[in-house]
Amino acid sequence: MNDIKTIGIVGLGALGTMYAELFTRALGKAHVLVLADRERTARYRRDGMWYNGERCDLNYTDAATVTEPVDLLLFTVKFTGLPDAIETCRHLVGPETTLVSILNGISSEELLCEAFGDQGVVWCVVGKVAAQKEGNRVTMFPVVPPAGEMDLGVPAGHSHAHLDRLTAFFDSIGFHYCLPENILVTMWSKLLCNVGCNQAATAYECNYSVLQSPGPARDTMLAAMREVLTLAHAEGIPLTEEDITMWTAVIDGITPTNEPSMRQDSKAHRKSEVELFSGTVRRLAQKHHIPVPVNDWLYETITEMERHY
Repeated sequence: MNDIKTIGIVGLGALGTMYAELFTRALGKAHVLVLADRERTARYRRDGMWYNGERCDLNYTDAATVTEPVDLLLFTVKFTGLPDAIETCRHLVGPETTLVSILNGISSEELLCEAFGDQGVVWCVVGKVAAQKEGNRVTMFPVVPPAGEMDLGVPAGHSHAHLDRLTAFFDSIGFHYCLPENILVTMWSKLLCNVGCNQAATAYECNYSVLQSPGPARDTMLAAMREVLTLAHAEGIPLTEEDITMWTAVIDGITPTNEPSMRQDSKAHRKSEVELFSGTVRRLAQKHHIPVPVNDWLYETITEMERHY
């Protein structure tokens, strides 16, 4: 398998912009394609993107004009945009293309496996990221570990070839990553955080300061997390109360005036990832016949908010 020399990035949210900047600096503009349809590409070229106060010099590319598969295809869209992104870039996936989704939740890798087969998919979760996106301007706030660090892995029984190729590339450019013992446990743990934190901030229309203080928003956040914990056990995923304690400590350490990404989407009247969070919880709850009243309320509250955008 050849080394990674060409990268396609689909989606310019906060993380997509950050990775586009990082990989462009490492490989050069010609080797990192920011992929979209023709209309969106024209808008990127016209309006540009800013990252931490500086205009990005990125290779905005109409995916339809690219004829050769890329070595690494990184999906950084919202979950609702993933099916369209898969179709936009389907012709760019070859036998040796490594596929990575940095979407939240536990579902996007399964969609990539359905579309392209499971051998090229490296499972990934990005945690402990603090960012603000307003229009075409992204601000990434300092965090420890370095912003954008990925937890990588493949489920038991899957080939490690693409994982090894990806980590070799990351080593060559000095990009931080972790290899957890069980990537599925790590992904479920991040889901637990997002289901509580992102959704509570959205439903209560608040920033981190409210989640960090005693009250209804914090109570809802913790209760939603515990419903995920119950479902994880039903799915055979060994999460514990320690996961809730760990993520609560992370949330309590974030700058109080910052806001979770889902709250930012709501303020901008963008469709949220509610289907990825409480939507997933509700589907699994139905499968296991487990009540999830807090996530039911969050789902109904947030979808009602979105109906009025």
